Amino acid sequence: MIANLITANLTSAMTPTHKEIRIDDEEAGGRLDRVLAAHITELSRSRLKALIEAGAVAIDGRTIRDPSHRVNSAEAVTVQVPEAAPAKPAAEAIPLNVVYGDSLSGIGGEQRPGIVHRLDKDTTGLMVVAKNDKAHKGLAAQFASHGRDEGAFERGYLAFVWGAPDRPRGTVDRPIDRHRIARDRMAIREGGREAVTHWQVAERYGGQKGEGRRFEGARPGVPIASLLACQLETGRTHQIRVHLASIGHPLLGDDVYGPGFRTKSALLPQGAQAALADLGGQALHAYMLTIEHPFTGKILRFRSELPHELARLHAMLAAIRADSSDK
Repeated sequence: MIANLITANLTSAMTPTHKEIRIDDEEAGGRLDRVLAAHITELSRSRLKALIEAGAVAIDGRTIRDPSHRVNSAEAVTVQVPEAAPAKPAAEAIPLNVVYGDSLSGIGGEQRPGIVHRLDKDTTGLMVVAKNDKAHKGLAAQFASHGRDEGAFERGYLAFVWGAPDRPRGTVDRPIDRHRIARDRMAIREGGREAVTHWQVAERYGGQKGEGRRFEGARPGVPIASLLACQLETGRTHQIRVHLASIGHPLLGDDVYGPGFRTKSALLPQGAQAALADLGGQALHAYMLTIEHPFTGKILRFRSELPHELARLHAMLAAIRADSSDK
């Protein structure tokens, strides 16, 4: 399964190796790590804390290793930011297609990517990685608000689901939290975290007149599956999978949230059955992402084509595509 990696090339904005700050009267008495975080916004507070503990911060020439140290007015604080050291991650064969940016780097630590958000295991598509702390903070804020604040943020998925909604579009607004018993799963739960998913039917498969004669079990007028374009207003774990299952249309290949639909694969033509079996996971693809560049403010729009496995499934389903749905 392929992920398309977005890594902004932001090396020009990296922090200098030496930074000096003069404490003013209003900052006197404040914690050292908090004061530094207010001045050096391109580094996270956790990174600054690590630098302090590593002996990279001095006050009036005296090394301070306590992040909670209280500063005094007129003191001179110097921060030495070491060059990034190569990371030593365990190798894993993951096919990645970098669609923006050409390398991964770090600031004063290991040269490692900063994961801004996550994709479920076996979900394909676009994923954002920050190259430094300042970029990470700006991008993470956009994902946290999901465009509810002013901004151009958009996040879209293509979901192949069992059956088809009886409306062309709709919204699932149901809170999500950990399943009460199966703690590795999520569930619709009152009192859980707000979760909002907008969906629109893009294609319907099966259900045409006479379809039952083409393959056993298909019923005229009843789509076997459909393709939904989903847009997230929030970003909860397994959100699309839980929400679509909750309205009776779980993802094809999702044995966690749609185990009762496994037998429906027998309703598909043989080619689609084989393509679904080869998929090895849920049929969900992060196809669209719009973000604001954390430094320049430029609006960046990305699209990701279906990977080979999903493209094959799509082609097999297209052979039984019903009339185009209302838009």
